[in-house]
Amino acid sequence: MPRRSKKPRRLIADGRAYLWTLRHSHSHSHSVADSGRSCCETLTLYPQPAGTGGPLRIVFTEGPGRYVPGGAPLGSGDVGYVRGASLNLHEPGAVRALLDAASTRGWRPEGRRVVEIDGWSLLEAAAAARAGATRPTGPKK
Repeated sequence: MPRRSKKPRRLIADGRAYLWTLRHSHSHSHSVADSGRSCCETLTLYPQPAGTGGPLRIVFTEGPGRYVPGGAPLGSGDVGYVRGASLNLHEPGAVRALLDAASTRGWRPEGRRVVEIDGWSLLEAAAAARAGATRPTGPKK
């Protein structure tokens, strides 16, 4: 049975609980050279219990050399560089890696305001951490 994509998911990181959602949206370009819409993926983490901190929004906007899901052939939740790092934002491990990267850059869940971060600024570090976490270990010597 497929997941209901609108239902928030739970993540525990460093002893703190978060609810997270992933939304796809489109923004209309106002430039004549860039006619049409650009796709955007927004990952939002809500510190729990509710009211104990402001949400963290990690936004990935489509652009040159970058992709966000906009239909086939890309899978839902896939974001990345055309020639480089990528993540699937439906995977809890990818969400945790982005949360850790945002924390490394100074985001704190205790803040009361919504904080919005350009996801592209976190992608390389999060993808590298994720690759390190999923890399099979070699034989013991």
